Amino acid sequence: MASRTVSSLGGLFLLLIAWSYSSAVPLSHQGPRLDLGYGWSNITCTTCKALVLALDISLQVESNMDLVAEVAVKVCKTLHLAEADICQQAVQLFKQDVITAWVMSVLRPSEVCGLLLGTDCGHWDIGSDWNITLPPVPKPPIQPPVPPPPGSPTSRVLFLTDIHWDHSYAPGAPATCKEPLCCRSQSSSDGHNPAGYWGEYSTCDLPLHTIQSLLQHVASNGPFDRVYWTGDIPAHNVWEQTRTQQLDALRTITGLIRKYLGPVPVYPAVGNHESAPVNSFPPPSVYGNLSSHWLYHAMAQEWEEWLPTPALETLRTSGFYTTKIAPNLRLVSLNMNFCATENFWLMVNYTDPAGQLQWLVGVLQEAENNHEKVHIIGHIPPGICLKSWSWNYYRIVNRYEATIAAQFFGHTHLDEFEIFYDEETLSRPLSVAFIAPSVTTFINLNPGFRVYLVDGEYPDSSHMVLDHETYILNLTEANKMPSVAPQWTLLYSALDTYGMKSSYPSDWDQLVQRFFWDDRLFQIFWFLHHKGHVSEVCEEACKTDLLCILRTGRSNDPQLCKDLNHKGKTAKRRKSLC
Repeated sequence: MASRTVSSLGGLFLLLIAWSYSSAVPLSHQGPRLDLGYGWSNITCTTCKALVLALDISLQVESNMDLVAEVAVKVCKTLHLAEADICQQAVQLFKQDVITAWVMSVLRPSEVCGLLLGTDCGHWDIGSDWNITLPPVPKPPIQPPVPPPPGSPTSRVLFLTDIHWDHSYAPGAPATCKEPLCCRSQSSSDGHNPAGYWGEYSTCDLPLHTIQSLLQHVASNGPFDRVYWTGDIPAHNVWEQTRTQQLDALRTITGLIRKYLGPVPVYPAVGNHESAPVNSFPPPSVYGNLSSHWLYHAMAQEWEEWLPTPALETLRTSGFYTTKIAPNLRLVSLNMNFCATENFWLMVNYTDPAGQLQWLVGVLQEAENNHEKVHIIGHIPPGICLKSWSWNYYRIVNRYEATIAAQFFGHTHLDEFEIFYDEETLSRPLSVAFIAPSVTTFINLNPGFRVYLVDGEYPDSSHMVLDHETYILNLTEANKMPSVAPQWTLLYSALDTYGMKSSYPSDWDQLVQRFFWDDRLFQIFWFLHHKGHVSEVCEEACKTDLLCILRTGRSNDPQLCKDLNHKGKTAKRRKSLC
Protein backbone atom coordinates (compact mmCIF):
# COMPACT_ATOMS: atom_id res chain seq x y z
CA MET A 1 0.00 0.00 0.00
CA ALA A 2 2.77 2.44 0.91
CA SER A 3 4.67 1.81 -2.30
CA ARG A 4 1.56 2.39 -4.41
CA THR A 5 0.93 5.65 -2.60
CA VAL A 6 4.48 6.84 -3.17
CA SER A 7 4.22 5.93 -6.84
CA SER A 8 1.09 8.04 -7.10
CA LEU A 9 2.79 10.92 -5.37
CA GLY A 10 5.73 10.68 -7.69
CA GLY A 11 3.44 10.73 -10.68
CA LEU A 12 1.63 13.83 -9.53
CA PHE A 13 4.85 15.58 -8.65
CA LEU A 14 6.12 14.74 -12.09
CA LEU A 15 2.97 16.25 -13.57
CA LEU A 16 3.61 19.48 -11.72
CA ILE A 17 7.20 19.56 -12.90
CA ALA A 18 6.25 18.69 -16.46
CA TRP A 19 3.65 21.47 -16.42
CA SER A 20 6.27 23.99 -15.33
CA TYR A 21 8.89 22.58 -17.68
CA SER A 22 6.76 22.14 -20.80
CA SER A 23 5.11 25.53 -20.39
CA ALA A 24 8.55 27.04 -20.71
CA VAL A 25 8.80 25.71 -24.25
CA PRO A 26 6.92 28.00 -26.65
CA LEU A 27 4.44 26.22 -28.88
CA SER A 28 3.41 28.61 -31.60
CA HIS A 29 -0.34 28.88 -31.51
CA GLN A 30 -0.42 29.05 -35.28
CA GLY A 31 3.09 28.34 -36.50
CA PRO A 32 5.34 25.29 -36.27
CA ARG A 33 4.57 23.26 -33.17
CA LEU A 34 7.20 21.56 -31.07
CA ASP A 35 6.48 17.84 -30.77
CA LEU A 36 8.70 16.24 -28.16
CA GLY A 37 7.13 12.84 -28.58
CA TYR A 38 5.86 12.97 -25.00
CA GLY A 39 2.21 13.86 -24.39
CA TRP A 40 -0.41 14.19 -21.71
CA SER A 41 -2.30 11.27 -23.29
CA ASN A 42 -0.35 9.03 -20.91
CA ILE A 43 -2.17 10.56 -17.91
CA THR A 44 -5.90 10.02 -17.38
CA CYS A 45 -8.17 12.39 -15.48
CA THR A 46 -9.01 9.74 -12.88
CA THR A 47 -5.34 8.99 -12.29
CA CYS A 48 -4.55 12.68 -11.97
CA LYS A 49 -7.18 13.28 -9.28
CA ALA A 50 -6.06 10.23 -7.34
CA LEU A 51 -2.47 11.45 -7.44
CA VAL A 52 -3.43 14.90 -6.23
CA LEU A 53 -5.35 13.49 -3.27
CA ALA A 54 -2.48 11.19 -2.36
CA LEU A 55 0.00 14.03 -2.64
CA ASP A 56 -2.04 16.21 -0.29
CA ILE A 57 -1.91 13.53 2.37
CA SER A 58 1.70 12.47 2.03
CA LEU A 59 3.39 15.85 1.78
CA GLN A 60 2.26 16.75 5.25
CA VAL A 61 5.39 14.79 6.18
CA GLU A 62 8.47 16.73 5.08
CA SER A 63 10.70 13.65 4.81
CA ASN A 64 8.59 12.38 1.94
CA MET A 65 9.96 15.06 -0.43
CA ASP A 66 13.06 13.16 -1.51
CA LEU A 67 11.19 9.87 -1.72
CA VAL A 68 8.53 11.43 -3.91
CA ALA A 69 11.22 12.92 -6.11
CA GLU A 70 12.91 9.55 -6.57
CA VAL A 71 9.68 7.94 -7.65
CA ALA A 72 8.87 10.92 -9.87
CA VAL A 73 12.01 10.20 -11.87
CA LYS A 74 10.90 6.59 -12.36
CA VAL A 75 7.40 7.66 -13.38
CA CYS A 76 8.82 10.19 -15.82
CA LYS A 77 10.95 7.52 -17.46
CA THR A 78 8.18 4.91 -17.49
CA LEU A 79 5.65 7.24 -19.08
CA HIS A 80 8.26 8.63 -21.51
CA LEU A 81 7.49 12.21 -20.50
CA ALA A 82 11.10 13.11 -21.33
CA GLU A 83 14.48 11.56 -22.02
CA ALA A 84 15.87 9.69 -19.01
CA ASP A 85 18.58 12.19 -18.15
CA ILE A 86 16.15 15.09 -18.51
CA CYS A 87 13.73 13.34 -16.15
CA GLN A 88 16.45 13.13 -13.54
CA GLN A 89 17.64 16.70 -13.91
CA ALA A 90 14.19 18.29 -14.13
CA VAL A 91 12.87 16.56 -11.01
CA GLN A 92 15.88 17.58 -8.96
CA LEU A 93 15.74 21.15 -10.23
CA PHE A 94 12.03 21.72 -9.62
CA LYS A 95 11.64 19.52 -6.54
CA GLN A 96 11.93 21.96 -3.66
CA ASP A 97 10.14 24.90 -5.28
CA VAL A 98 7.18 22.98 -6.66
CA ILE A 99 6.56 20.88 -3.55
CA THR A 100 6.88 23.86 -1.23
CA ALA A 101 4.45 25.88 -3.33
CA TRP A 102 2.10 22.90 -3.40
CA VAL A 103 2.17 22.44 0.39
CA MET A 104 1.51 26.14 0.94
CA SER A 105 -1.41 26.16 -1.48
CA VAL A 106 -5.08 25.31 -0.93
CA LEU A 107 -5.88 23.72 -4.29
CA ARG A 108 -8.36 20.88 -4.77
CA PRO A 109 -7.86 17.88 -7.11
CA SER A 110 -10.39 19.15 -9.66
CA GLU A 111 -8.62 22.50 -9.88
CA VAL A 112 -5.15 21.04 -10.32
CA CYS A 113 -6.21 18.46 -12.88
CA GLY A 114 -8.27 21.03 -14.73
CA LEU A 115 -5.10 23.10 -15.05
CA LEU A 116 -2.88 20.21 -16.09
CA LEU A 117 -5.21 18.24 -18.35
CA GLY A 118 -7.87 20.71 -19.44
CA THR A 119 -11.39 21.74 -18.53
CA ASP A 120 -12.84 18.33 -19.41
CA CYS A 121 -11.06 16.96 -16.34
CA GLY A 122 -11.82 19.77 -13.90
CA HIS A 123 -12.52 23.42 -13.40
CA TRP A 124 -9.51 25.73 -13.16
CA ASP A 125 -10.68 29.22 -12.39
CA ILE A 126 -8.25 30.30 -9.73
CA GLY A 127 -8.41 33.91 -8.67
CA SER A 128 -11.64 34.78 -10.46
CA ASP A 129 -13.18 36.65 -7.56
CA TRP A 130 -10.77 39.43 -6.68
CA ASN A 131 -10.74 43.05 -7.81
CA ILE A 132 -8.40 45.97 -7.44
CA THR A 133 -9.73 49.28 -6.12
CA LEU A 134 -9.85 52.33 -8.37
CA PRO A 135 -9.77 55.82 -6.85
CA PRO A 136 -13.04 57.78 -6.75
CA VAL A 137 -11.53 60.40 -9.07
CA PRO A 138 -13.72 60.73 -12.21
CA LYS A 139 -12.25 59.58 -15.50
CA PRO A 140 -11.21 62.56 -17.66
CA PRO A 141 -13.24 63.26 -20.82
CA ILE A 142 -12.24 61.10 -23.75
CA GLN A 143 -10.02 62.89 -26.23
CA PRO A 144 -9.45 60.98 -29.51
CA PRO A 145 -5.78 61.02 -30.56
CA VAL A 146 -4.73 63.49 -33.24
CA PRO A 147 -1.60 63.43 -35.41
CA PRO A 148 1.33 65.51 -34.13
CA PRO A 149 1.89 68.93 -35.72
CA PRO A 150 4.11 68.88 -38.82
CA GLY A 151 7.78 68.95 -37.93
CA SER A 152 7.27 67.63 -34.39
CA PRO A 153 10.17 65.60 -32.97
CA THR A 154 10.03 61.82 -33.06
CA SER A 155 11.68 59.41 -30.62
CA ARG A 156 13.30 56.18 -31.82
CA VAL A 157 12.94 53.37 -29.28
CA LEU A 158 14.94 50.18 -29.74
CA PHE A 159 13.00 47.16 -28.49
CA LEU A 160 14.72 43.89 -27.59
CA THR A 161 12.98 40.82 -26.23
CA ASP A 162 13.52 37.07 -25.85
CA ILE A 163 17.24 36.98 -26.59
CA HIS A 164 17.67 33.41 -25.27
CA TRP A 165 21.44 33.07 -25.45
CA ASP A 166 22.58 29.45 -25.55
CA HIS A 167 26.17 29.26 -24.30
CA SER A 168 26.33 25.67 -25.60
CA TYR A 169 25.29 26.52 -29.18
CA ALA A 170 27.75 24.85 -31.55
CA PRO A 171 27.78 25.46 -35.32
CA GLY A 172 27.64 22.09 -37.04
CA ALA A 173 25.93 20.37 -34.11
CA PRO A 174 22.70 18.46 -34.81
CA ALA A 175 19.84 20.84 -35.56
CA THR A 176 17.38 18.01 -34.92
CA CYS A 177 17.80 15.96 -31.79
CA LYS A 178 15.97 14.05 -29.06
CA GLU A 179 16.29 16.84 -26.52
CA PRO A 180 13.89 19.81 -26.37
CA LEU A 181 16.74 22.16 -27.36
CA CYS A 182 19.11 21.34 -30.23
CA CYS A 183 22.13 22.86 -32.02
CA ARG A 184 24.18 22.27 -28.89
CA SER A 185 27.55 20.64 -28.38
CA GLN A 186 25.89 17.87 -26.36
CA SER A 187 22.85 17.37 -28.62
CA SER A 188 22.15 13.78 -29.62
CA SER A 189 22.32 13.17 -33.32
CA ASP A 190 18.92 12.61 -34.93
CA GLY A 191 19.63 13.23 -38.58
CA HIS A 192 22.14 15.02 -40.77
CA ASN A 193 20.97 18.61 -40.45
CA PRO A 194 23.90 20.63 -39.04
CA ALA A 195 23.36 23.91 -37.21
CA GLY A 196 24.34 27.03 -39.13
CA TYR A 197 26.98 29.42 -37.88
CA TRP A 198 24.60 32.33 -37.23
CA GLY A 199 21.60 30.30 -36.05
CA GLU A 200 19.22 27.67 -37.33
CA TYR A 201 15.57 27.19 -38.26
CA SER A 202 14.83 24.59 -35.62
CA THR A 203 14.31 24.15 -31.89
CA CYS A 204 17.49 26.11 -31.27
CA ASP A 205 18.46 29.33 -29.51
CA LEU A 206 21.25 31.73 -30.46
CA PRO A 207 25.03 31.72 -30.16
CA LEU A 208 26.63 34.74 -28.52
CA HIS A 209 28.28 35.95 -31.72
CA THR A 210 24.87 36.42 -33.38
CA ILE A 211 23.69 38.54 -30.45
CA GLN A 212 26.89 40.58 -30.68
CA SER A 213 26.27 41.04 -34.40
CA LEU A 214 22.80 42.41 -33.68
CA LEU A 215 24.12 44.86 -31.09
CA GLN A 216 26.93 45.97 -33.41
CA HIS A 217 24.35 46.62 -36.10
CA VAL A 218 22.02 48.71 -33.93
CA ALA A 219 24.98 50.61 -32.46
CA SER A 220 25.96 51.78 -35.95
CA ASN A 221 22.40 52.49 -37.06
CA GLY A 222 21.22 54.79 -34.28
CA PRO A 223 20.75 57.09 -32.68
CA PHE A 224 18.14 55.73 -30.31
CA ASP A 225 16.53 57.79 -27.60
CA ARG A 226 16.19 54.76 -25.33
CA VAL A 227 15.95 50.97 -25.23
CA TYR A 228 13.09 48.85 -23.89
CA TRP A 229 14.32 45.34 -23.05
CA THR A 230 11.66 42.88 -21.89
CA GLY A 231 13.58 39.88 -20.71
CA ASP A 232 14.08 36.17 -21.32
CA ILE A 233 17.86 36.14 -21.44
CA PRO A 234 18.79 32.45 -20.92
CA ALA A 235 18.19 29.59 -23.35
CA HIS A 236 15.47 26.94 -23.26
CA ASN A 237 17.57 24.22 -21.59
CA VAL A 238 15.33 24.65 -18.56
CA TRP A 239 15.87 21.15 -17.17
CA GLU A 240 19.52 21.80 -16.25
CA GLN A 241 19.82 25.49 -15.41
CA THR A 242 21.30 26.76 -12.15
CA ARG A 243 21.11 30.13 -10.45
CA THR A 244 24.79 30.66 -11.21
CA GLN A 245 24.20 30.11 -14.92
CA GLN A 246 21.19 32.44 -14.96
CA LEU A 247 23.18 35.20 -13.31
CA ASP A 248 26.04 34.66 -15.76
CA ALA A 249 23.60 35.14 -18.64
CA LEU A 250 22.18 38.27 -17.02
CA ARG A 251 25.63 39.80 -16.52
CA THR A 252 26.95 38.77 -19.93
CA ILE A 253 24.07 40.19 -21.98
CA THR A 254 23.75 43.29 -19.79
CA GLY A 255 27.45 43.90 -20.29
CA LEU A 256 27.18 43.57 -24.06
CA ILE A 257 24.24 45.97 -24.25
CA ARG A 258 26.17 48.48 -22.16
CA LYS A 259 29.28 47.96 -24.31
CA TYR A 260 27.61 48.48 -27.68
CA LEU A 261 24.91 51.02 -26.82
CA GLY A 262 26.96 53.06 -24.39
CA PRO A 263 25.11 56.09 -23.00
CA VAL A 264 21.68 55.18 -24.42
CA PRO A 265 19.30 54.70 -21.45
CA VAL A 266 18.01 51.14 -21.12
CA TYR A 267 14.83 50.15 -19.30
CA PRO A 268 14.55 46.38 -18.67
CA ALA A 269 11.70 44.13 -17.55
CA VAL A 270 11.85 40.68 -15.96
CA GLY A 271 11.16 37.67 -18.18
CA ASN A 272 9.90 34.26 -17.08
CA HIS A 273 13.16 32.50 -18.04
CA GLU A 274 15.41 34.53 -15.76
CA SER A 275 14.72 32.35 -12.72
CA ALA A 276 15.96 28.87 -11.86
CA PRO A 277 13.86 26.85 -12.02
CA VAL A 278 12.05 28.53 -14.87
CA ASN A 279 8.73 30.27 -14.01
CA SER A 280 9.59 30.24 -10.30
CA PHE A 281 8.61 33.67 -9.00
CA PRO A 282 7.30 33.52 -5.42
CA PRO A 283 5.35 36.45 -3.98
CA PRO A 284 7.47 38.72 -1.74
CA SER A 285 5.92 37.08 1.33
CA VAL A 286 8.08 34.00 0.66
CA TYR A 287 11.44 34.52 2.37
CA GLY A 288 14.74 32.71 2.53
CA ASN A 289 16.42 30.58 -0.08
CA LEU A 290 13.22 30.04 -2.09
CA SER A 291 12.57 33.74 -2.61
CA SER A 292 13.51 35.66 -5.77
CA HIS A 293 15.81 38.04 -3.91
CA TRP A 294 18.90 36.40 -5.43
CA LEU A 295 17.64 37.40 -8.89
CA TYR A 296 16.14 40.82 -8.18
CA HIS A 297 19.19 41.98 -6.22
CA ALA A 298 21.52 40.89 -9.03
CA MET A 299 19.34 42.76 -11.55
CA ALA A 300 19.42 45.90 -9.42
CA GLN A 301 23.20 45.66 -9.22
CA GLU A 302 23.61 45.16 -12.98
CA TRP A 303 21.11 47.86 -13.94
CA GLU A 304 21.97 50.54 -11.39
CA GLU A 305 23.55 52.73 -14.10
CA TRP A 306 20.22 52.82 -15.93
CA LEU A 307 17.71 53.21 -13.07
CA PRO A 308 17.33 55.73 -10.23
CA THR A 309 17.34 54.68 -6.59
CA PRO A 310 13.54 54.53 -6.05
CA ALA A 311 13.16 52.25 -9.08
CA LEU A 312 15.95 49.99 -7.86
CA GLU A 313 14.24 49.67 -4.48
CA THR A 314 11.01 48.20 -5.83
CA LEU A 315 13.00 46.11 -8.34
CA ARG A 316 14.91 44.50 -5.47
CA THR A 317 11.69 43.75 -3.61
CA SER A 318 9.28 42.60 -6.31
CA GLY A 319 10.83 42.90 -9.77
CA PHE A 320 8.84 45.93 -10.98
CA TYR A 321 9.45 49.68 -10.95
CA THR A 322 8.52 53.08 -12.33
CA THR A 323 10.67 56.04 -13.30
CA LYS A 324 10.29 59.31 -15.15
CA ILE A 325 12.16 59.10 -18.46
CA ALA A 326 11.30 62.49 -20.01
CA PRO A 327 9.76 65.75 -18.74
CA ASN A 328 6.23 64.53 -19.45
CA LEU A 329 6.74 60.77 -19.83
CA ARG A 330 6.85 58.05 -17.18
CA LEU A 331 7.82 54.41 -17.66
CA VAL A 332 6.28 51.48 -15.77
CA SER A 333 8.08 48.13 -15.94
CA LEU A 334 5.79 45.32 -14.77
CA ASN A 335 6.77 41.89 -13.48
CA MET A 336 4.35 39.87 -15.58
CA ASN A 337 5.37 36.65 -13.85
CA PHE A 338 2.79 37.58 -11.22
CA CYS A 339 0.09 37.02 -13.83
CA ALA A 340 1.57 33.93 -15.51
CA THR A 341 -0.33 30.65 -15.54
CA GLU A 342 3.05 28.85 -15.47
CA ASN A 343 4.18 30.47 -12.22
CA PHE A 344 3.35 27.66 -9.81
CA TRP A 345 3.99 29.96 -6.83
CA LEU A 346 0.70 31.69 -7.59
CA MET A 347 -0.95 28.65 -6.03
CA VAL A 348 0.08 30.31 -2.74
CA ASN A 349 -1.21 33.80 -3.47
CA TYR A 350 -3.02 34.66 -6.68
CA THR A 351 -4.85 37.78 -5.45
CA ASP A 352 -2.84 40.65 -6.95
CA PRO A 353 0.55 39.08 -6.11
CA ALA A 354 2.96 41.60 -4.61
CA GLY A 355 0.16 44.19 -4.78
CA GLN A 356 1.47 45.06 -8.23
CA LEU A 357 -1.81 46.10 -9.87
CA GLN A 358 -2.88 48.24 -6.91
CA TRP A 359 0.57 49.85 -7.06
CA LEU A 360 0.07 50.42 -10.79
CA VAL A 361 -3.22 52.21 -10.11
CA GLY A 362 -1.43 54.54 -7.71
CA VAL A 363 1.32 55.27 -10.24
CA LEU A 364 -1.19 56.00 -13.01
CA GLN A 365 -3.34 58.21 -10.81
CA GLU A 366 -0.33 60.26 -9.80
CA ALA A 367 0.72 60.50 -13.45
CA GLU A 368 -2.77 61.68 -14.37
CA ASN A 369 -2.63 64.30 -11.62
CA ASN A 370 0.74 65.51 -12.92
CA HIS A 371 -0.33 65.48 -16.61
CA GLU A 372 2.24 62.80 -17.47
CA LYS A 373 1.93 60.15 -20.15
CA VAL A 374 2.94 56.57 -19.34
CA HIS A 375 4.60 53.78 -21.29
CA ILE A 376 4.10 50.28 -19.86
CA ILE A 377 6.59 47.52 -20.62
CA GLY A 378 6.49 43.88 -19.56
CA HIS A 379 7.33 40.41 -20.77
CA ILE A 380 4.12 38.37 -20.94
CA PRO A 381 1.21 39.98 -22.86
CA PRO A 382 -1.85 40.61 -20.65
CA GLY A 383 -4.16 38.66 -22.96
CA ILE A 384 -2.57 35.35 -21.89
CA CYS A 385 -2.40 36.04 -18.16
CA LEU A 386 -4.49 34.47 -15.43
CA LYS A 387 -8.07 35.53 -16.04
CA SER A 388 -8.70 37.70 -12.98
CA TRP A 389 -5.33 39.46 -13.28
CA SER A 390 -5.95 40.05 -16.98
CA TRP A 391 -9.46 41.43 -16.47
CA ASN A 392 -8.30 43.74 -13.68
CA TYR A 393 -5.50 45.02 -15.89
CA TYR A 394 -8.01 45.59 -18.71
CA ARG A 395 -10.11 47.61 -16.30
CA ILE A 396 -7.09 49.72 -15.33
CA VAL A 397 -6.25 50.42 -18.98
CA ASN A 398 -9.85 51.48 -19.55
CA ARG A 399 -9.81 53.89 -16.63
CA TYR A 400 -6.44 55.44 -17.53
CA GLU A 401 -6.68 55.40 -21.31
CA ALA A 402 -5.86 59.13 -21.40
CA THR A 403 -2.64 58.51 -19.46
CA ILE A 404 -1.35 55.22 -20.90
CA ALA A 405 0.22 56.24 -24.19
CA ALA A 406 1.57 52.82 -25.19
CA GLN A 407 2.10 49.23 -24.03
CA PHE A 408 5.01 47.01 -25.09
CA PHE A 409 5.42 43.25 -24.52
CA GLY A 410 7.25 40.18 -25.89
CA HIS A 411 7.23 36.50 -24.81
CA THR A 412 5.40 34.87 -27.73
CA HIS A 413 8.42 35.18 -30.07
CA LEU A 414 5.98 36.29 -32.79
CA ASP A 415 4.95 39.61 -34.30
CA GLU A 416 1.46 40.48 -33.10
CA PHE A 417 -0.65 42.83 -30.97
CA GLU A 418 -3.65 42.91 -28.63
CA ILE A 419 -6.36 45.57 -28.90
CA PHE A 420 -8.14 46.95 -25.84
CA TYR A 421 -11.77 48.14 -26.17
CA ASP A 422 -14.04 50.14 -23.88
CA GLU A 423 -15.53 47.87 -21.23
CA GLU A 424 -19.09 49.10 -21.71
CA THR A 425 -19.59 48.15 -25.35
CA LEU A 426 -16.35 46.37 -26.36
CA SER A 427 -16.58 48.32 -29.60
CA ARG A 428 -14.42 51.44 -29.18
CA PRO A 429 -10.68 50.64 -29.44
CA LEU A 430 -8.77 52.62 -26.84
CA SER A 431 -5.31 51.05 -26.49
CA VAL A 432 -2.94 48.57 -28.12
CA ALA A 433 -0.47 46.19 -26.51
CA PHE A 434 2.31 45.85 -29.08
CA ILE A 435 3.97 42.42 -29.00
CA ALA A 436 7.37 42.41 -30.66
CA PRO A 437 9.07 39.35 -32.20
CA SER A 438 12.00 37.66 -30.50
CA VAL A 439 15.72 38.02 -30.99
CA THR A 440 16.02 34.20 -30.83
CA THR A 441 15.19 31.77 -33.63
CA PHE A 442 13.19 29.46 -31.35
CA ILE A 443 11.19 27.91 -33.07
CA ASN A 444 11.96 28.01 -36.84
CA LEU A 445 12.29 31.80 -36.98
CA ASN A 446 14.76 34.39 -38.20
CA PRO A 447 16.49 36.43 -35.49
CA GLY A 448 14.92 39.86 -35.19
CA PHE A 449 14.38 43.11 -33.31
CA ARG A 450 12.10 46.13 -33.51
CA VAL A 451 12.31 49.93 -33.56
CA TYR A 452 9.30 51.97 -32.44
CA LEU A 453 8.82 55.48 -33.78
CA VAL A 454 7.11 57.42 -31.00
CA ASP A 455 5.71 60.93 -30.76
CA GLY A 456 8.66 62.86 -29.30
CA GLU A 457 9.17 65.22 -26.40
CA TYR A 458 7.41 68.58 -26.80
CA PRO A 459 4.49 70.30 -25.04
CA ASP A 460 1.27 68.30 -25.34
CA SER A 461 3.00 65.32 -27.01
CA SER A 462 0.87 62.19 -27.06
CA HIS A 463 3.96 59.94 -26.73
CA MET A 464 1.97 57.38 -28.74
CA VAL A 465 3.47 54.96 -31.24
CA LEU A 466 3.47 56.51 -34.72
CA ASP A 467 4.94 53.54 -36.58
CA HIS A 468 7.22 50.58 -36.03
CA GLU A 469 9.92 48.83 -38.04
CA THR A 470 10.97 45.20 -37.74
CA TYR A 471 14.46 44.03 -38.69
CA ILE A 472 15.69 40.48 -39.23
CA LEU A 473 18.75 38.43 -40.04
CA ASN A 474 17.87 36.15 -42.96
CA LEU A 475 19.53 32.92 -41.83
CA THR A 476 19.29 31.31 -45.26
CA GLU A 477 21.51 34.03 -46.69
CA ALA A 478 23.70 34.60 -43.64
CA ASN A 479 24.69 30.94 -43.24
CA LYS A 480 25.87 30.71 -46.84
CA MET A 481 28.91 32.83 -45.90
CA PRO A 482 29.61 32.24 -42.22
CA SER A 483 32.91 34.09 -42.32
CA VAL A 484 31.28 37.31 -43.56
CA ALA A 485 29.54 39.73 -41.22
CA PRO A 486 25.80 39.18 -41.74
CA GLN A 487 23.38 41.86 -42.91
CA TRP A 488 20.49 42.80 -40.66
CA THR A 489 17.79 44.18 -42.93
CA LEU A 490 14.45 45.91 -42.66
CA LEU A 491 11.67 43.35 -42.98
CA TYR A 492 8.84 45.88 -43.00
CA SER A 493 7.39 49.05 -41.54
CA ALA A 494 3.81 48.86 -40.30
CA LEU A 495 2.31 51.93 -41.96
CA ASP A 496 3.86 51.31 -45.38
CA THR A 497 3.16 47.58 -45.51
CA TYR A 498 -0.42 47.70 -44.26
CA GLY A 499 -1.38 51.00 -45.87
CA MET A 500 -2.29 52.59 -42.54
CA LYS A 501 -2.71 56.36 -42.17
CA SER A 502 -1.63 56.28 -38.54
CA SER A 503 -0.87 53.84 -35.73
CA TYR A 504 -3.63 54.63 -33.26
CA PRO A 505 -5.93 52.00 -31.68
CA SER A 506 -8.69 52.65 -34.21
CA ASP A 507 -6.22 52.02 -37.05
CA TRP A 508 -5.24 48.61 -35.64
CA ASP A 509 -8.89 47.71 -35.16
CA GLN A 510 -9.61 48.63 -38.77
CA LEU A 511 -6.61 46.58 -39.88
CA VAL A 512 -8.00 43.46 -38.18
CA GLN A 513 -11.29 44.04 -40.02
CA ARG A 514 -9.37 44.34 -43.28
CA PHE A 515 -7.56 41.09 -42.51
CA PHE A 516 -10.89 39.32 -42.30
CA TRP A 517 -12.10 40.44 -45.72
CA ASP A 518 -8.77 40.74 -47.55
CA ASP A 519 -7.03 37.37 -47.39
CA ARG A 520 -4.09 38.58 -49.47
CA LEU A 521 -3.35 41.23 -46.83
CA PHE A 522 -3.83 38.72 -44.04
CA GLN A 523 -1.33 36.30 -45.61
CA ILE A 524 1.21 39.12 -45.69
CA PHE A 525 0.61 39.57 -41.97
CA TRP A 526 0.96 35.80 -41.47
CA PHE A 527 4.37 35.88 -43.16
CA LEU A 528 5.52 38.86 -41.07
CA HIS A 529 3.98 37.31 -37.95
CA HIS A 530 6.75 34.68 -38.23
CA LYS A 531 9.54 37.16 -39.05
CA GLY A 532 9.64 36.23 -42.71
CA HIS A 533 10.03 32.47 -42.33
CA VAL A 534 6.98 30.20 -42.37
CA SER A 535 6.09 27.12 -44.38
CA GLU A 536 2.58 26.47 -43.08
CA VAL A 537 -0.49 27.99 -44.71
CA CYS A 538 -2.95 29.76 -42.42
CA GLU A 539 -6.41 28.75 -43.61
CA GLU A 540 -9.89 29.47 -42.25
CA ALA A 541 -9.79 28.10 -38.69
CA CYS A 542 -6.21 29.27 -38.21
CA LYS A 543 -7.09 32.71 -39.50
CA THR A 544 -10.08 33.06 -37.20
CA ASP A 545 -8.04 32.01 -34.17
CA LEU A 546 -5.34 34.54 -34.95
CA LEU A 547 -7.81 37.38 -35.58
CA CYS A 548 -9.35 36.59 -32.22
CA ILE A 549 -5.94 36.84 -30.57
CA LEU A 550 -5.36 40.27 -32.10
CA ARG A 551 -8.65 41.51 -30.69
CA THR A 552 -8.29 40.04 -27.23
CA GLY A 553 -6.46 42.11 -24.63
CA ARG A 554 -7.96 40.11 -21.76
CA SER A 555 -7.95 36.37 -21.35
CA ASN A 556 -10.92 34.02 -21.63
CA ASP A 557 -13.38 36.57 -22.94
CA PRO A 558 -15.60 35.06 -25.66
CA GLN A 559 -17.38 38.40 -26.16
CA LEU A 560 -14.38 39.84 -27.95
CA CYS A 561 -14.62 37.26 -30.73
CA LYS A 562 -18.33 36.53 -30.84
CA ASP A 563 -18.78 38.15 -34.26
CA LEU A 564 -16.03 35.90 -35.61
CA ASN A 565 -17.83 32.90 -34.16
CA HIS A 566 -21.07 34.15 -35.65
CA LYS A 567 -19.47 33.94 -39.07
CA GLY A 568 -19.07 30.22 -38.58
CA LYS A 569 -15.61 30.16 -37.05
CA THR A 570 -14.41 28.81 -33.73
CA ALA A 571 -12.10 31.26 -32.03
CA LYS A 572 -9.78 29.60 -29.52
CA ARG A 573 -7.87 31.34 -26.77
CA ARG A 574 -4.16 30.85 -26.97
CA LYS A 575 -2.30 29.17 -24.20
CA SER A 576 0.77 30.61 -22.54
CA LEU A 577 3.56 29.92 -24.95
CA CYS A 578 6.95 30.34 -23.41
